[in-house]
Amino acid sequence: MQLIDRNSSLWSYLTDDLKGLISDGEILLEQNNQAQNNLTDYSYLVFLFSKAYEGFLKKLFLDLKFIREDEYYGDDIRIGRILNPRFLDEHENVFKKLVSNEGTGEQLAAHLWELWKLGRNQVFHYFPHNFRRLSYQEAFDIIRDLIGGMEDATRLTYIVSK
Repeated sequence: MQLIDRNSSLWSYLTDDLKGLISDGEILLEQNNQAQNNLTDYSYLVFLFSKAYEGFLKKLFLDLKFIREDEYYGDDIRIGRILNPRFLDEHENVFKKLVSNEGTGEQLAAHLWELWKLGRNQVFHYFPHNFRRLSYQEAFDIIRDLIGGMEDATRLTYIVSK
């Protein structure tokens, strides 16, 4: 099962590490699809794609010069903080930079943030008042949304052609 066309702009933009995460995730999806497990929670299927999404965003933000190279390679940058629209007043807020960037704007910034929450925060954090389990279909839909967001960002930022 290939969720990203290997001849696409997105695939050529991804680093080998990110391609590996996507490929491994596709294998897990295929194995699960064939096994027809009856698990109560398929959240783990989202993990590799969420990790690839985070890596994609870091690379995108570096290439757009929204973060510095030392931040990209460092351990301190947190996508959930720098992309969060509630922290617009912070110096390095990427949401604000995306909104003012030619070719992206508020719609893409909001979409990338919503995908971050959907594919990471709402899947991997435990909230006792809102314990969330994903069916196979729900996990698959989130994965497709994450990939769609990466495709949109790649297309709308024109970063691949730069």
